[in-house]
Parts: sequence; C-alpha cells; structure tokens
Amino acid sequence: MSLDAVIVIDKPSTWTSHDVVSRLRRILSERSAGHLGTLDPMATGVLPVVLGRYTRLAQFYNHSNKSYEGEIRFGFATDTYDAEGEPSTAPQEFQVNLEEIQKLGREFVGPQQQMPPPFSAKKINGVPAYKLARKKVEVELKPSSVEVFSLAISAADAPDRIRFHSHVSSGTYIRAIAHDLGQRLGCGAHLASLRRTGVAEFTIEQAHTLEAVETAVAAGNTDALFIHPRRVLPELPSVTANDETVAYIRNGRSVNLPEFSKAKFVKVFAGQAEIVCIAQRIAGTLFHPKLVMPTDQPAIVR
Repeated sequence: MSLDAVIVIDKPSTWTSHDVVSRLRRILSERSAGHLGTLDPMATGVLPVVLGRYTRLAQFYNHSNKSYEGEIRFGFATDTYDAEGEPSTAPQEFQVNLEEIQKLGREFVGPQQQMPPPFSAKKINGVPAYKLARKKVEVELKPSSVEVFSLAISAADAPDRIRFHSHVSSGTYIRAIAHDLGQRLGCGAHLASLRRTGVAEFTIEQAHTLEAVETAVAAGNTDALFIHPRRVLPELPSVTANDETVAYIRNGRSVNLPEFSKAKFVKVFAGQAEIVCIAQRIAGTLFHPKLVMPTDQPAIVR
C-alpha cells in the first residue's frame, strides 16, 4: 500500500535534491517520490517532496514562487556564480556601501529578462548547460522571463558581504542576481550562501531534517511529519463529496458543484483527508476531473 503524502525536508548542504529523495524512499519505504523544485547542492532549506499517489500533484507546482535568504560576497566573480566555482575575475578589495547596494538592488525588482548562469540545468540541444560548461564548451544561453517580487538587502558580518531576503518567480536564478550585482558595481560578486525558506505554500517552519524523519519512523510516530491534505494547494477551494459524487468522479464523469460557479479548479475530498480529484470547471457549475487519484482498485476513466 502506497504512502500518499507531502513532506517538507530541510535539505542539507552538499546534498543534491535527488540525494534527498533517494534517502527518503529508503527511510519511508515508499518507492514513488519526487521533489517540487531543485535546490543546488550548496543550498539548504525547503524541499517539498510528494510521495505515493501524491506525486500526481507535482504538475500543479511547475511554476511555484519561491523565497530565499543568503549572503552575497563582493570582490570577485566565479564561473558558477556561487562559492563552489572557480574565480573568473581577479580579486579586488571591496567594502560594502550598504546604501548604494540597497539602491541598486531596488533596480532588480520587477519583471525582467534574466540570463541563466552557464552552469545551470538549462538545456542546449537536449544537453544540460552545466555539462557543456564543465567541458569548456561555449554555449549560447537565452534569457528567460522572470520576476523578482522583493529583494531586501541588509548588512552582513564581513565588510565585503551583504545579507538578503528575496521572493521570486519560478525559474529565477539567485546566483545570477548576485553575479549581475557584481557586474553593475564593477567589482565582481558571487553567491556565498543560500537557504530556501519557501516554495509555494510550504515554509521552512514546516521542514524536517532527514535525521528527524528517521527518528520519527523508528518511533512509529510519523503523522506529524506530513502536511495535512487540506493544506495542499490552498489557493484551490475544497469540497467534501458524497459517495455518489465520488463514484461518478472515479469513473471519469463530470459532476455539478453548484457552490463553485467562479472557481477554475476545485479539490474534491472523500471525508476530511482523502483527495479524490482536482476538478476543472468546464461550464457554469459543471466540473470535470482533471486529475483523479488512483485507488487500490482503480475505476476506468473514460
């Protein structure tokens, strides 16, 4: 029987997102698992993982906004735009003028075309850019449409660094912001540390370390680890369906949900915690199942 759940992991530094998912599969004895947005190995923080049948919900998180905090170091740039790369400019003395950088940072807020870092997962003819960059192959990356909703800059402990908090759209590279700040100042810069504090509705306060998950599993006390299904996709309204409506949905039939005449999508539950489907409005108050959660005895969807 599958474990159908969403769990938020506090990803440790040096681990890839894939490493975390693989470890969770073993800890929770659940083969079906996937994360909702890659974090670079250097970064820590929020990594939501969907398990079991809930992996089908991942399609609704393809364009989720994200929040970060971290540090940017000025004085030299790197080829990866972060602290893991090799210096790509000569080092120089630099002391942060906080007011100047805060003023410059405000120019990065808003919709924009952002050039991805050479070491990124962007694909060139089907090959990730970072694989080509490692081979010193020059590639022509194209800018992407992103939006920086906020970028708050404050002083750091070291004179050549600043701290920041940022809220950005999906696809935004914080590394690229750090690099571009350095270019604008003429001194070079790179991302010194990064912690993701939010993805969509998931926050760092909900996150568990892998060690905490292991401890909870060993103690047989896992309920507190998982996000309650009613709190998943909170922007979609919810309805608890009766047995007849559930049967219709499981057979792929449209249903009437009269209280949702203006909603585009609705989460349909059987009871308090079982997601039956995500239904899409097709006309008036008529909704058709867009995504139906499989059951142990799946119905035929026509």
